[in-house]
Amino acid sequence: MTEYRHAPHVEGRGIHVQDFEFWYGSFHALTGVSLDIAQNKVTSFIGPSGCGKSTFLRCMNRMNDLIEGTRCEGTMELDGSDIYAEGVDPVDLRRRVGMIFQQPNPFPKTIYENVAFGPRLQGVSSKSDLDGIVEESLKRANLWKEVSNQLDKNGLALSGGQQQRLCIARVLAVQPDVLLMDEPCSAIDPTSVQKVEDLMVELAPEMTIIIVTHNMQQAARVSDYMAFFLQEHAGEPAGLVEYGATQEIFNSPKDGRTEDYITGRFG
Repeated sequence: MTEYRHAPHVEGRGIHVQDFEFWYGSFHALTGVSLDIAQNKVTSFIGPSGCGKSTFLRCMNRMNDLIEGTRCEGTMELDGSDIYAEGVDPVDLRRRVGMIFQQPNPFPKTIYENVAFGPRLQGVSSKSDLDGIVEESLKRANLWKEVSNQLDKNGLALSGGQQQRLCIARVLAVQPDVLLMDEPCSAIDPTSVQKVEDLMVELAPEMTIIIVTHNMQQAARVSDYMAFFLQEHAGEPAGLVEYGATQEIFNSPKDGRTEDYITGRFG
């Protein structure tokens, strides 16, 4: 069995994970993951394709619950509460832990209605309140200046990069504590990539951000902490190899496998 290491504690933790295991049916996908993710910081998950990064990310808002036959063991806590405890409402959890996917997925609605959708579900009905939420969310997503005069335009008519920022605004409208981002820049143009990266840095003082990325330069630019995942042998579960401050891992990784990956020797 491949050796994986428990990560050190991080001061000011927001998400605590201990001995976490995950299965897709009979396939053991993740094993022994332990780490504390710092609150109001950006953490990047890196590693080769198929090493469990996105699976682990989706565990944090229980998106994997929607896949039949999945199960997990171990501890995963948000602000000290077990998110897998009996009685936890996954829908409420997903409001607190928002998610941005690799491909932008705006609703086939106007820009305004995309952003207002979540607040409406939460009972906000006042037009003036919704107007304020939509404007503020679009401003925070660095999109307001581009769309303020066309809020009745279908969100699907925007460019790919604008659609991704619209999806970010839609998540921000419900004021999440955590923002999960699964390769959010892989399907958008370079100009939009910079805007999304700038946005992550701007939002980090307000919320915990976790990003899956294959782009080492991006991880270096935006993240405070980095977690390296690896499935070393086919058929074995993946695990966490190394976790720590991003610059420390780039400059002096403790595990040779981490160094091999970030220097491009494999992956």
